Amino acid sequence: MRKIIIAGNWKMNKNLQESIDLANLVKRNLYNVEEVEAVLCPPFTSLSDVGEIVVNSNIKLGAQDCYWEKEGAFTGEVSCGMLKSVGCEYVIIGHSERRQFFGETNEIVNKKVKAALQSGLKPIVCVGEKLEERKSGKTFSVIKDHVENSLADLTREDMLKTVIAYEPVWAIGTGVNATKEQAEEVHKYIRGLLKDMYDEELADAVRIQYGGSVKPDNIKELISEPDVDGALVGGASLKADSFADIVKNSIKK
Repeated sequence: MRKIIIAGNWKMNKNLQESIDLANLVKRNLYNVEEVEAVLCPPFTSLSDVGEIVVNSNIKLGAQDCYWEKEGAFTGEVSCGMLKSVGCEYVIIGHSERRQFFGETNEIVNKKVKAALQSGLKPIVCVGEKLEERKSGKTFSVIKDHVENSLADLTREDMLKTVIAYEPVWAIGTGVNATKEQAEEVHKYIRGLLKDMYDEELADAVRIQYGGSVKPDNIKELISEPDVDGALVGGASLKADSFADIVKNSIKK
């Protein structure tokens, strides 16, 4: 059975002290939760301190982005090796905000995914359609493009270390989440793509998260669907109580 994974993407929020305070509260609230894998993804400036807080706990550390080169004259970028050195286990790659505001393409995402895997990080690879693409019936073609090209040339072993996050752009930060039926439809489609790209066993093993206005009161309904394996949480991860409640409410009984 695939283990539920709930990752909190803090985005460009929380200074160092605020990050420390939030991480401590989340750790306290989730100290006895083992059924769900919880991941905190603070900004780069807080990774080291948050990493020290969650080390040897049931909470994992993740970064919000990475660069594909190991080192060099790339001002402002952060390498996968740097992320590993502060305790990161996961890294979010290809978030819709990176694609939309910073021009990241599938090719760039693919290079970052390969670099992350080579460094021993587990990538959380984001895919998802815009509102106009959904309205015009292009959801599946966009998802197919994102999945096939962002994950191009990954070995079977690499793919088993990778998490996919379906994030419909129209649901991110809008307060409007996809219905459980809409989420399941796309998650099932993604699993079908993985079956075609690899095999049924791998497709059944890869975890696919949902992201987009996830809250404590809708997570249980979302993960009740057979192909929804957790959530990539934005705004609701900025408060310890709401994030902890999302994690606790995602425990399948």
